Amino acid sequence: IHTLILSIKICVAFVSQKCCTFAFRFCRRIILTMSVHTGNQKKVTVRTLQQMKQAGEKISMLTAYDFTMATLLDAAGVDILLVGDSASNVMAGNITTLSITLEQMIYHGKCVTVAAKRAFVVVDMPFGTVAGNPMKSIDNAVRMMRETGADAIKVEGGEELIDDIRKIVNAGIPVIGHLGLMPQSVNKYGGYALRGKDDAEAHKLKSDALLLQEAGCVGLVLEKIPSELARTVSETLYIPTIGIGAGNGTDGQVLVLQDMLGMNTGFSPKFLRRYADLQTVISDAVSRYVSDVKSQDFPNESESY
Repeated sequence: IHTLILSIKICVAFVSQKCCTFAFRFCRRIILTMSVHTGNQKKVTVRTLQQMKQAGEKISMLTAYDFTMATLLDAAGVDILLVGDSASNVMAGNITTLSITLEQMIYHGKCVTVAAKRAFVVVDMPFGTVAGNPMKSIDNAVRMMRETGADAIKVEGGEELIDDIRKIVNAGIPVIGHLGLMPQSVNKYGGYALRGKDDAEAHKLKSDALLLQEAGCVGLVLEKIPSELARTVSETLYIPTIGIGAGNGTDGQVLVLQDMLGMNTGFSPKFLRRYADLQTVISDAVSRYVSDVKSQDFPNESESY
């Protein structure tokens, strides 16, 4: 694959640089699509994500918390599976992400990594596990990586946690940062409002993004910030950025799976696009099942031994 891409890139380079870049991106997209559908899936790595940013190829990320859904997402070609602490909300029913524990995140992480053959798997470090005590943070990060088999961890926070992040990175653990709206700080913010609106907060976010990159982070999630701010940060950094509610100027996008599949219609932020209405599909299927059981239509003769 790499040889084919390189050959085409060299050939069209004699035409123009613009054509060369277009051909490279087009060829890479076609080959990746073919590989997903033919089962020839090459594992996405940190290097892959960096190459995607350099080539201008957008990165797709979705949350996953269990083996079955992770298997489907991986086969469909999602680049990154995020085992988010949003499991606290959509899997456990908690109001915030603060309640989920390290042990629970390890459980969900193991379920997803077993399923992922191609996708890059990132697991959130839950609230309080990376919190200004670098040695304790390393212990928690090492345990997360060892027990889940994940490709990277994600940590919310900037300058305040930079020493923790540096030490984790120096221990050989890939870290993806998270700035903007940080759900683990919801009590500090007093809600889930847009972040980075005023000059002071925007300046700090840009400063924190550079600090995270210098500390060795391999990527950065930007959540619920003005689109122009997200674009500026993305263009400034050489590491890939993933946006959620941050416009289309980032290097990729992420959504919570249950939200984008329409399983949770009570949550409707501006940035959410629903690609299905599974709440209706599932409710209808279950209602018909209950009806068939009650009427003794299920199981019928052909469904019995």
